[in-house]
Amino acid sequence: MRTAKIQRKTNETDIQLVLNLDGSGRYNINTGIPFFDHMLAQVAVHGLFDIEISAKGDLAVDPHHTIEDVGLALGQAFQEALGDKSGIERMGQALVPMDESLCGVVVDFSGRPYFVFNAKWEDPRVADIPVTLIEHFFHSFSVTARATLHAQIYYGKDNHHKIEGLFKAFGRSLKGAAALDPRRANNIPSSKGVL
Repeated sequence: MRTAKIQRKTNETDIQLVLNLDGSGRYNINTGIPFFDHMLAQVAVHGLFDIEISAKGDLAVDPHHTIEDVGLALGQAFQEALGDKSGIERMGQALVPMDESLCGVVVDFSGRPYFVFNAKWEDPRVADIPVTLIEHFFHSFSVTARATLHAQIYYGKDNHHKIEGLFKAFGRSLKGAAALDPRRANNIPSSKGVL
């Protein structure tokens, strides 16, 4: 079973996270930030991952630490559940429309964390979350997942649509990259023989 159980506890957050890469899209997510919960649900549903997240953070200060630390915990879970990455596709990509918006994500479980983000926002916040934290979430994920991650919002007019399209594309790209290719058997998808 390609699963991981992560506990991340700091002075700012307490996070319990369970991930099953070979799930069916079931989720139970409570971060104390309803809009963020809705976005994380998109990752489960469109990636066909089973995800459980319980996060308690210093939301009286702001949502920054909770969103950052959930990103770190989720990335760590993918890193652990993928193991040595033998047999996986390794790279995945998705282009997703959300009404008037078009969003794309490309991921490579390369072992080399790198992040590129391109977006223009209509407003500085969505559902009381600074839009800068969306970029920060994806960057945090890429660091602990040890993945190269490119995320782009090509166009759109509504911040909610743009962010939701991005999270759907994120889920689908992760699904493609984590998928097992039977032709690889137990081989590492790299000419170096290690990731």
